[in-house]
Amino acid sequence: MQYMILIHSEPMEGPNPGAPGFEEMMAPWMAFNQKLVDGGHMVTAAQLQGTETATTIRRASGGTDTVVDGPFAETKEHLGGIYLVEAKDLDEALALAAAVPIQAGSLEVRPVVPS
Repeated sequence: MQYMILIHSEPMEGPNPGAPGFEEMMAPWMAFNQKLVDGGHMVTAAQLQGTETATTIRRASGGTDTVVDGPFAETKEHLGGIYLVEAKDLDEALALAAAVPIQAGSLEVRPVVPS
């Protein structure tokens, strides 16, 4: 079964790609990605750009859309990325999520509705 791991955290601070220290900062993430691949769990993953790049469409019950710059809600934590993983059950998906190398934040795990 597939599970989506939604990573909610404060924006990552650190060096940009190519700058000194970037590879060291990313090492835990690369190791985690490799663990998912080696275990046959990786379906896909993506890091999202910052909330300042977000655009939200708010739909009223009458069908009127309003386009707003920015995320839907103001919070310190934001949706920073996702993993779509293959796991035998929720317990295995939770164990995979627990290994995501964020310093602080939350990890939401949801089963994906089969298509």
